Amino acid sequence: MQQTATVLVYSDDANTREQVRLAAGRRPAADVPPVEFIECATLPAVLKQLEQGGVDVCVLDGETVPAGGMGVCRQIKDEIFNCPPVLLLIGRPQDAWLATWSRAEAAVTLPVDPVEFADSLAALLRGRLSVEA
Repeated sequence: MQQTATVLVYSDDANTREQVRLAAGRRPAADVPPVEFIECATLPAVLKQLEQGGVDVCVLDGETVPAGGMGVCRQIKDEIFNCPPVLLLIGRPQDAWLATWSRAEAAVTLPVDPVEFADSLAALLRGRLSVEA
């Protein structure tokens, strides 16, 4: 198992980024490595981090403005080679179809439910880290 996993969190709302960090904790599940967070509040910052590599999972806020997480997800799936899996934060359960359109691997609703979020993040980390191994 690798030493740490890197999770990129994109939201223009510092409170949402904090909810994500608190919900994941230091380690979202016992069988995944501890996580380190990279926080981004703008699309250019997200693209720069992804181009540098080393990101294991992206958490994108679908409610971010002006570039919402759903559009950003679709863009990075088209533009970033070997794009990491995406966990999308959606405003309502009815938006799940938009998460599918954006090609996100998982979606959870806001406000962040710690158990649901940690389970979804851990599943994506397991999948990503097993592919890299």
